[in-house]
Amino acid sequence: MPATFPPLREELQGIEPYGAPQLDVPVQLNVNENPYGPSPAAVADIAAAVAAAAGTLNRYPDREFTELRTGLAAYLNTDGGSGITPEMVWAANGSNEVMLQLLQAFGGPGRTALSFAPTYSMYPEYARDSNTTWVVGHREGDFSLDLHHARALIAEHQPHVVLLPSPNNPTGTALPPEVVGVLCEALAALPHGGILVVDEAYGEFRREGTPSALELLPVHRNLVVSRTMSKAFALAGARLGYFAAAKEICDAIRVVRLPYHLSAVTQATAIAALRHAPELLGRVDDLRRERDECVRWLRGQGLQVADSDANFAFFGTFADRHAVWQGLLDRGVLIRETGPDGWLRVSIGTPEEMTAFRDALTEVMKENEA
Repeated sequence: MPATFPPLREELQGIEPYGAPQLDVPVQLNVNENPYGPSPAAVADIAAAVAAAAGTLNRYPDREFTELRTGLAAYLNTDGGSGITPEMVWAANGSNEVMLQLLQAFGGPGRTALSFAPTYSMYPEYARDSNTTWVVGHREGDFSLDLHHARALIAEHQPHVVLLPSPNNPTGTALPPEVVGVLCEALAALPHGGILVVDEAYGEFRREGTPSALELLPVHRNLVVSRTMSKAFALAGARLGYFAAAKEICDAIRVVRLPYHLSAVTQATAIAALRHAPELLGRVDDLRRERDECVRWLRGQGLQVADSDANFAFFGTFADRHAVWQGLLDRGVLIRETGPDGWLRVSIGTPEEMTAFRDALTEVMKENEA
């Protein structure tokens, strides 16, 4: 009998690669990108920084990306953090690589990672790729986290890593600080200890009064808070994710990182972008206002909408959500079909894009009522 070719790992056979649809339509609101590109001044500075880096490409980049870590630490200390030093910051090629490195270091065979659904659909793939056992609990009807359920699962499965986005993807729900504190304590009390990773990929979009988990870093040494430059910084194409944690956690990641994993071009791009943080983040307030208006409008249509601290809105419920998704696509608007059955997610775009979304959804809903 002929062998299967190629000799892919058995648990990977038949699996479709992860990825949202990339379709050429006028209004693309399905992957939570920032619709506003970098400012002309930032583009010019990035171009000059990359040009300078190009002259050094015969040499390996700074393996410890010291200047970048210094810049990221300084930025985090302006957005919820306090006393974060460069030694407490780690970066990689997107928050995807950050998460995979964390599970390579702290997960693995015989170890368990835990989260609560609905949540980011890549988490179980990180666990699979690192041969970490994956356990998923559930969220409440309003997508909040029940602490009794969470503590019970931690006691039962004794995970080495708990992954929790805040705001949550796909729902946009933020974690209250008390939840973070309780879970850090529950993990610290396990015989082997455990770390809590709070994924703040959308942290800059949180509503006024919603704190960042960065505030709790001085209290819990087993807390990791991750961020990305893909969303608020409008640098999805640069692929730069990072986290803040105790120095010991950052040092541990060095064991699993690939040599020189951050290119000189990536480092130069991110460092230049940080110099323009105020202007790059200047559109965040615009997106917050557009998000809040979108949530109000959707609720005004009689739909359920999760409270959102992110740059997207999660809404439903529809008897046939795929028909709604397809109806929007037929009208040139691409959103995301994700999460529990009946729900859809729309990224927040420009005012013109959001008008196109509202007009298209109004038509689709009327069509479905007929």
